[in-house]
Amino acid sequence: MAESLAGRTVVVTGASRGIGAATARALAKHGARVVLLARTKADLDRVAAEIGGIAVPCDLLDRASLDGAVLLALKELGGAPDILVNNAGVFRTGPVGSLSADTVEDSVRLNLVAPLLVAGAFLPAMRERGSGHLVTIGSVGDRKIFEGNSVYSATKFGVRAMHEVTRAELKGSGIRATLVSPGSTDTSLWDGAGEGDFPPRSAMLTAESVADAILYAVTREPEINIDELRLTRS
Repeated sequence: MAESLAGRTVVVTGASRGIGAATARALAKHGARVVLLARTKADLDRVAAEIGGIAVPCDLLDRASLDGAVLLALKELGGAPDILVNNAGVFRTGPVGSLSADTVEDSVRLNLVAPLLVAGAFLPAMRERGSGHLVTIGSVGDRKIFEGNSVYSATKFGVRAMHEVTRAELKGSGIRATLVSPGSTDTSLWDGAGEGDFPPRSAMLTAESVADAILYAVTREPEINIDELRLTRS
């Protein structure tokens, strides 16, 4: 039997749209109190108001903004969240050497450095409490290589490594860790992706289907850890 999320607390990054917003909605619907972190304030406020969550505007590319958002989340929730969903990311494509240095650096900072920093900010309190759940959003690009995808795949391979090391370190601590790696998902992430041999958006997963997989992982009995979920369109 799955455990209830009533009374549980959650932090979701990149929560103003796409998988993040769908996840915030799904977890709130099942009783969780959700803190939503994202850069786009208007969209963030709208989703937070819809689900009765707490909007915390945050630019994960800015260290001061990230640190301030973590402190505010800790204050609002009275401690570390029961569940952290590291979802925020950006998708930019192009042959090696074709993307600007700023694009490369921002992709690495948002897709890889930010998840490391956000997880690291909440883990000490989770360890002290002896419970928690880290959910990391990967991608089909964390295992499979696509031409023009060097930057994105490099960050997602790194995120998968982060998850695997974290899972090994946390085993037996009471803190669970799950990697959710969806295939192509129809979200605004594709709007500025660039050129590539992409599937039509009508053939992609929905954000809601990915959120449902996350919900499944975080509602298992405490002694069960879903190490990894790889999602594809049937």
